[in-house]
Amino acid sequence: MQHVQLMRLGLPGHERPVVRTADGTTYSLDSLTRDVDGEFLAADGIARTRAALEAGELPVVVDADALRVGAPVARPTAVVCIGMNYAAHAAESGSEPPTVPIIFWKHSNTVVGPDDDVLLPPGAQKVDWEVELAIVIGKKARYLASPAESAAHVAGYTVSNDVSERDYQMAVSGGQWSKGKSCETFNPMGPALVPADQVDATNLRLRSWVNGEVRQDSSTADMIFDVDFLVWHLSQYMVLEPGDVINTGTPQGVALSGRFPYLVDGDVMAVEIEGLGRCEQKVRDAVV
Repeated sequence: MQHVQLMRLGLPGHERPVVRTADGTTYSLDSLTRDVDGEFLAADGIARTRAALEAGELPVVVDADALRVGAPVARPTAVVCIGMNYAAHAAESGSEPPTVPIIFWKHSNTVVGPDDDVLLPPGAQKVDWEVELAIVIGKKARYLASPAESAAHVAGYTVSNDVSERDYQMAVSGGQWSKGKSCETFNPMGPALVPADQVDATNLRLRSWVNGEVRQDSSTADMIFDVDFLVWHLSQYMVLEPGDVINTGTPQGVALSGRFPYLVDGDVMAVEIEGLGRCEQKVRDAVV
């Protein structure tokens, strides 16, 4: 099996689909698809990419390293999020670990490239970071019979930063968290979509930093609800479509804990997951 990473390179709104191989060479996918999106993933896009590479049919992108990296999936139709899926994070949030998955939403237009700036809403005082493993759906999932069926519906994984404004999330939310999750640029994602057959999602180290200082350092082994359970569980309540993203929750070490200051203009966040990549975002005040 050839190890590959699917990526999207170029200016916002003009990204082109590419594949990067284990030796670091980047190849254009323009001959296979207009974009890395749900339609491509549902049509066996990853398998067709590997076959085209094997046949030598894909041209090299010579200037790949000079191009902006976009989010690895274009226009996700949904960004479903899981709250407090690590017991230690639930504790630092002042809550008991959940007995069933807590679900909330981010607007899909929060998704930006892995190294794009994160914009602070005017007057926001409690903007926080959250490194998360993101699942990308590759095949429609509805009413799955058991968690054992979930793997067949997962295209791959990527790194997600579920940026959150805690006052919006809690003080003015009416009990629904999405106000604090859906501000513009609040979901940097990437740098690549790594196919599921290359990843053991049950034991990945995930970390975050602010201004070079470690904030989070944990493992997906500490998840309360694992990937297979989450996909199965969600399929009982909604239809998961190809290209949908599931943010699977964050471990302890966020500003909400009271141990660290919230983000301000000029701060630099970094998030990283073992085998999936690293993202870095500068925090800026939004200009209205």
